[in-house]
Amino acid sequence: MTTHELALDPAAQDLLFRTARTANTFTDEPVTDEQIQAVYDLVKWAPTAANSQPLRVTLVRSAEARERLLTHMSEGNKAKTSAAPLVAILSAGTDFHEHLPVTFPHVPGIKDAFADEGPRIQVARFNASIQLGYFILGIRAAGLAAGPMAGFDAEMINKEFFGEGGQEVLAVVNIGRPGADAWFPRNPRLDYDQVVTAV
Repeated sequence: MTTHELALDPAAQDLLFRTARTANTFTDEPVTDEQIQAVYDLVKWAPTAANSQPLRVTLVRSAEARERLLTHMSEGNKAKTSAAPLVAILSAGTDFHEHLPVTFPHVPGIKDAFADEGPRIQVARFNASIQLGYFILGIRAAGLAAGPMAGFDAEMINKEFFGEGGQEVLAVVNIGRPGADAWFPRNPRLDYDQVVTAV
């Protein structure tokens, strides 16, 4: 393997990264629960701190729930969120520590290390944000397109969908097959030398 080669096939690299884009329109082809389960069953293997796995996914399937969500989306995101075949609310589960005795069993008492809510919420947000990136790659790996958005009223979505607490919205993601004129022009990326330093 040369310094410029990667283990992943170039076509797979393109699917996940080089030719993958944020979709703004979608066809009306449904996205099934089985497709989303396949996405999750892939991305769940990616790492999180202390195997915390705080990402929570709420699939907005009913028309009633979609309308509730739309009232809290920014104007620029309402039409595409209304038309997407599936919308997912990705959130940080702030009670992730309840699962640690199972997911991190080799450290007795690990749950108690996260008893303080403030630091625990920070850990949840950070690691769920990492998982959000994995989830988008999983959607692409399934041959679907993702339209992640941050244009919404987070406080109101939390109240609307997670009124009892325990979850904090990070992103709303439209999911489906890309439709007509789905892509905006590709924006430039920073060069290697602008990002990477050695010390």
